[in-house]
Amino acid sequence: YEPFSCLGSARNELIVEIFQKISGFLSALGSYFVVSDIARKVWHGKATDPYQRFMVGLSLYDIIFSSMFFLGAWLTPKETGWLWAVGNTASCTSEGFLFIFGGVGELLCQMAISFNVLMLIAFNQNQEQFAKKMERPIHIIIFTLALFIAAIPLSTQTYNPFCGYCYYGVMYEKCSSDKDEEELCIMRGNKTVEFVMSLTYRVLLFFVLIFCTIAMVWVYLHVRRQELRMQRYNFRQHNTEKHKESKRIRKILSLYTLSLYLTYGIALLSAVVPVPYNGLFLSRTLFPMLGFYNMLVYFLPNCLKYQRDHLGMWLVTAYFQVIHPCAPCTFSLSGMCGGQREDVEDAPEMNFAKFNAANEQTHPLSNDTQP
Repeated sequence: YEPFSCLGSARNELIVEIFQKISGFLSALGSYFVVSDIARKVWHGKATDPYQRFMVGLSLYDIIFSSMFFLGAWLTPKETGWLWAVGNTASCTSEGFLFIFGGVGELLCQMAISFNVLMLIAFNQNQEQFAKKMERPIHIIIFTLALFIAAIPLSTQTYNPFCGYCYYGVMYEKCSSDKDEEELCIMRGNKTVEFVMSLTYRVLLFFVLIFCTIAMVWVYLHVRRQELRMQRYNFRQHNTEKHKESKRIRKILSLYTLSLYLTYGIALLSAVVPVPYNGLFLSRTLFPMLGFYNMLVYFLPNCLKYQRDHLGMWLVTAYFQVIHPCAPCTFSLSGMCGGQREDVEDAPEMNFAKFNAANEQTHPLSNDTQP
């Protein structure tokens, strides 16, 4: 263990730890609000669709992932000398396993949401069809892959402390006196497993980013072609409304993809390109924020609807008013639950179940539409 070997000084360690814990807390809190909102809908007998159920899965994985960022150094072995390190080998191994399990799970769920929107918009498959044919296998594949990848380093003890948290990697120490004093020997872990995990995680991250980008561009081009056809032909009002809803869903997908780039995209860049201390500080701060960004995107349709119904209201205020029903009393400005108002009525984009519901009967904007 070398004090300050990652960030150069105790001051840098303190800054990174504080901001990393804030980011992890905000992300876990945002994911909690999403899960709470959808759970409340189920409790009140409201229908949910694959999009919302994928959001539940993504948020649960993110709570695990972000919590590990929040706990961070507290689970790191105290022998590391890292700021606030009070853990041991067992807590470090648990943190590393949950970190990878949650990270892989939320990445795959993010990809599943992009795939769901792609099938909905570009391939005219309604949510009922998607739920029957694809949703359950996708959930099973996500859980199985996340569990399998996270379990790989366990047998070789390759979850070890690194820069204030526990991750897959080999732990070194100075070799015995009969060797060169500067030479380091492996104390714990397996170098091959470290390489395989590093390659697997980066390839997976790169693949998810590429897939979500392609899905976003595909949906954008499909909706753009709809716009061009509507300019050439005089479509019925039903077609116009469907096109407007397609544009709203396209915007949601674009924002989800942007959230992915602002977190995992920056993390991938910092892993591929050597960065100074300032760059590491930025990546460690933004990396765990996916749950918070996704919460903003998930509630955005309701917030915009609430703004339209209450002219002059700021978007930040609308967010508080929309999220407030599923927040604990301590998050209320008044601090009291008495007289808490009812839930805000959902905007159409909060549930995609009605979109393309009649695709089996009509395809008003299909390529074979005639003037």
